[in-house]
Amino acid sequence: MHALTGFSLVSLLGFGYLSWDWTKPSLVADGPGEVSEQPSAAPPQPPHIIFILTDDQGYHDVGYHGSDIETPTLDRLAAEGVKLENYYIQPICTPSRSQLLTGRYQIHTGLQHSIIRPRQPNCLPLDQVTLPQKLQEAGYSTHMVGKWHLGFYRKECLPTRRGFDTFLGSLTGNVDYYTYDNCDGPGVCGFDLHEGESVAWGLSGQYSTLLYAQRASHILASHSPRRPLFLYVAFQAVHTPLQSPREYLYRYRTMGNVARRKYAAMVTCMDEAVRNITWALKRYGFYNNSIIIFSSDNGGQTFSGGSNWPLRGRKGTYWEGGVRGLGFVHSPLLKRKRRTSRALVHITDWYPTLVGLAGGTASAADGLDGYDVWPAISEGRASPRTEILHNIDPLYNHARHGSLEGGFGIWNTAVQAAIRVGEWKLLTGDPGYGDWIPPQTLAAFPGSWWNLERMASARQAVWLFNISADPYEREDLAGQRPDVVRALLARLAYYNRTAIPVRYPAENPRAHPDFNGGAWGPWASDEEEEGEEEEGRARGFPRGRRKKKCKICKLRSFFRKLNTRLMSQRI
Repeated sequence: MHALTGFSLVSLLGFGYLSWDWTKPSLVADGPGEVSEQPSAAPPQPPHIIFILTDDQGYHDVGYHGSDIETPTLDRLAAEGVKLENYYIQPICTPSRSQLLTGRYQIHTGLQHSIIRPRQPNCLPLDQVTLPQKLQEAGYSTHMVGKWHLGFYRKECLPTRRGFDTFLGSLTGNVDYYTYDNCDGPGVCGFDLHEGESVAWGLSGQYSTLLYAQRASHILASHSPRRPLFLYVAFQAVHTPLQSPREYLYRYRTMGNVARRKYAAMVTCMDEAVRNITWALKRYGFYNNSIIIFSSDNGGQTFSGGSNWPLRGRKGTYWEGGVRGLGFVHSPLLKRKRRTSRALVHITDWYPTLVGLAGGTASAADGLDGYDVWPAISEGRASPRTEILHNIDPLYNHARHGSLEGGFGIWNTAVQAAIRVGEWKLLTGDPGYGDWIPPQTLAAFPGSWWNLERMASARQAVWLFNISADPYEREDLAGQRPDVVRALLARLAYYNRTAIPVRYPAENPRAHPDFNGGAWGPWASDEEEEGEEEEGRARGFPRGRRKKKCKICKLRSFFRKLNTRLMSQRI
């Protein structure tokens, strides 16, 4: 059991609603209410699917969760649809996106460690049939706008080769919102805005949130509502760097904390971008036969203005603040609207759910870890999902106090892992920083603020919580319920037997943007691709196969170990 130091709540600053010019065409389109909706007579099937994914938006950072940030569009769409309040995602970017597009846990794609870095010869496994590819088979037109972050070292890894008819966005994890530059270390910088498979130099200077919303509206304007559409909008917002148009900063000028002020402005700008996309759906005849899904990709980064309060932890951790997602579904096709769903839903579930809505088939027989949860969302039925494997990461720093003996001989508790079964959640190894962090609205906190609810001891490697009764993870029951601990450790061991080797290759200097005209993009030649296949597994090689010799293997080994120790912490 852990001990906590003193605790006190931090009061929030109140502020008044700040008005602005709603008629500016460069920022806000005409409101959805000004577009007359067509009568809903026997809508065609299958439905249009609009999936909106935000980046690093905290659990607390939406109006209907009591936030100090204005999100009127998200509040209205959620209120008129179904709020998902038992919805889970992954703690960092690449894992959530890979599970969304494959319907598989990370342990079944080899992406269970960290993210795909720009210089790694790695991408979403090419043998996986992606969600947009399945929708294309069902007759859908598929389009992606925004952040990819699933690898690009080969052209076969690009969005347009993985099921999307069109693509406008960035390939790496984070870029400047105006210049689209991204640096992956000192002096390793390049431009990252692509249209299709070409570098979109001419679009530089436009704020990405507004640019992506405009492109989504353009797609809707040029597409026939008679053909089913899948539109995946993966906003860069609200990931760092913290940048926002001045118009949005003004209304939060009384917010003392500078990072929170910029972050709030970015969230509100994104909210209005969603408003414009919704307006376009109505204007161009899609809305009555559409399904809008809104999801965050991981917990908020509390060091950069985000807030997951009152949940424990932050982005990059397996506490609820890192994996409990913002999510809702808004659609005229919902049978039971204007309600909150407590059905257990995971980001892998969207794959079979959306394929099913499209008239296709996807099931566990296809190797999927997701479930079709549409009856639970639309009709209020029980969720077919009863457990979630949050992850098993054998490469993450092993906990000093974990051992096989501590796991009853079933599981090495030094390994970072987390699982939810029914109402129980088990964490082993090092789950990440386990603080409860109040919203940072004040200009400056006293030095003792960081000690309000920090962990006083880290001398353990197993935690057990009843998440239904204790969603804030304040009462560790591992000592009281060893029977439950044993059962969940056995489930971890079961899943681990199905895992494939981790793919986390060393970075390759050939990926430097200077070798690609100053932009990030595919760089591997055929010979390099073959060599990387030999070296791609971060832990060991298949039996009977010798590691390919090369002059810089020792250097690559050094950087691989360095990545393993440091990169996950930096994320």
